[in-house]
Amino acid sequence: MENKEYIESGILELYVYGLLSETENEEVSTMAKNNPEINEEIIAIEKAIVSLSSSFAPFHSVENYEKIKAKLELNPTKVIEMEPTRNWSQYIGWAAAILLLVGIGYQYNQLEQTNNQVVNATTEKAKMEKELNQLELKNKASETSLAIVRDTKNTVVPLGGQAVAPESSAKVYWNKETQVVYVDAAGLPEPPKGMVYQVWALKLNPLTPTSIGLLDNFDKNEQRMFAVSGTGDAEAFGITLEPAGGSLTPTMEQLYTLGKV
Repeated sequence: MENKEYIESGILELYVYGLLSETENEEVSTMAKNNPEINEEIIAIEKAIVSLSSSFAPFHSVENYEKIKAKLELNPTKVIEMEPTRNWSQYIGWAAAILLLVGIGYQYNQLEQTNNQVVNATTEKAKMEKELNQLELKNKASETSLAIVRDTKNTVVPLGGQAVAPESSAKVYWNKETQVVYVDAAGLPEPPKGMVYQVWALKLNPLTPTSIGLLDNFDKNEQRMFAVSGTGDAEAFGITLEPAGGSLTPTMEQLYTLGKV
């Protein structure tokens, strides 16, 4: 008979109440010694009876209470202490979960570091490409300026500083065959904000100025070499400081440089 069926048969209650025969008592006692589950059920029944007897003593006869009490005292049941079971699989599961989280955290950290390295490398590459492009532009501008200076077909017209800026100077490189004109403005100070240098081709008799260009973006042109419009019959060149956008006629009070061809 299974333990569950044996417990549910009611024989244990009869055993506790002392209503079994001697043979049946010995059988239950032997079962209790060899089977912890049955022993625990007997103890539980005994405790329940004692508790109920104490709670409802006025409704039970003293004779019955004493009989049960005596029976319990004559047949003490040995209590078998059970070792607490340890669910090692649960601990192993938690440990595995913790290790998994640590591993994921480590991998995430490594991924973040790799991403940062990629971003930094990309940023550094873009920076280097920008610097390289700027260097190439500077080299190209330098080569252009050097070619202009070395071109023997160019007529060089030096422009000297005038009253408003005696220390100023400039040079005009004029190729009369191609009518290409460059202005070397390295000797001019940087114009104030909202102002621009304007280049004039001059006929001297009578004095007739013709605008041939503005020296725009002066601060960004490191070579200070500017290409302006050609002129076919200039007798002199002058540079004045004008409001941004230029003027129709030169402001003579702001004449910085002047030179004859």
